[in-house]
Amino acid sequence: MPELKSCGILIVRGNPLSDFLLMKHPKRWDLPKGHIDDGETELECALRETWEETGIAKEAIRLDPDFRYTQQYYVKYARTDGKRQLKTLVIYLGWIEGDPTIKLTEHDGYKWFKWKPPHRIQDFTIDPLLAAVQKHLVPGSPPTASKGNKK
Repeated sequence: MPELKSCGILIVRGNPLSDFLLMKHPKRWDLPKGHIDDGETELECALRETWEETGIAKEAIRLDPDFRYTQQYYVKYARTDGKRQLKTLVIYLGWIEGDPTIKLTEHDGYKWFKWKPPHRIQDFTIDPLLAAVQKHLVPGSPPTASKGNKK
């Protein structure tokens, strides 16, 4: 069975950081992200998925070259025939200017959340990611979640 990998970008704005974008699923908040296509790099996937799910073009995103967050967990999907399989999540940090028009294609809505760590939004993936971003932006800051890691 091919490796399951999902890539995306945590879109942030402000200097200093003021808020970040999350997409609304029926039962949770999540990032604009999705599964990698054959022949696609992780970054190409992240940029494509961000554009497809938000309408934010890659040219509008300034990527932080020193941040790459990864997390692994087990999932069961129809594409895995209901079998438990390891999935890798790769998230980049991307800055944008202003207030872009968000074009929803796959989600029920979106929200710009204020940057006020520590965050308590979604224990499994979002909170550890945001803690890693805080540690990256403010070296020496205490971690507030520890399920993911920064590579």
